[in-house]
Amino acid sequence: MPRGRYSLHDLHDHTPLGEEHFHCAPGPSGWRYVSQTTSPSGDHFGSVDLALDELGRPIRLELHAASWQVRGAALEGVTWVRTDPTGSHATEGNVRAHTFSGTSPAFLLAMTRLLRLTLASPATRVRVVTFTDPVLAPRTVDQSWALVNSEAHATDNGPLIVDEYQVSALDTGERHTVHIAGDVVLAAPGIELEHLESPPSPRAQGDPAALETSPGPRQDPA
Repeated sequence: MPRGRYSLHDLHDHTPLGEEHFHCAPGPSGWRYVSQTTSPSGDHFGSVDLALDELGRPIRLELHAASWQVRGAALEGVTWVRTDPTGSHATEGNVRAHTFSGTSPAFLLAMTRLLRLTLASPATRVRVVTFTDPVLAPRTVDQSWALVNSEAHATDNGPLIVDEYQVSALDTGERHTVHIAGDVVLAAPGIELEHLESPPSPRAQGDPAALETSPGPRQDPA
């Protein structure tokens, strides 16, 4: 069960945004990630609880940031309920998308477990609903994911496979690189792994989920 700590930074000016203390593990029916986030001053800021089924689909998501809360799951695309700080006005949402996204490294890991890309896989287009801090406002975006490199690194516990993904935002054309080992993000824009108490779990194997949500993921031309 990997357990550790990430530091989070602003994507543009690299201002520290806080830390995320996490643990995650595969289980008999999928994979779960749980974390607590703190502000740069060390105050509690929020939490993440994300559970996936064996195909990488989100069967339960619970996000907290400041006083805002989101609960969601894969249902007719993805469905969620967002609650305001007073708790008196809850709003529901549903989008024909494949999964959720957000600030937490959990969502990058969840995407790799959903797509299960190989070096032979062409770039794959997916639609996600991303929740932006600090108010967890939902926004629907299209991304392209490709596994561009995979290397084995020798460790005391045996070879560690590090996968390099290229992620493109299809609305802006912006591209960035994500490095992942199993179910731990080693580095990504705005994310740095600061401490890890136990080795990552192996990368999810097998066929990816049948992503039939309309508009479906499309293989980008080479």
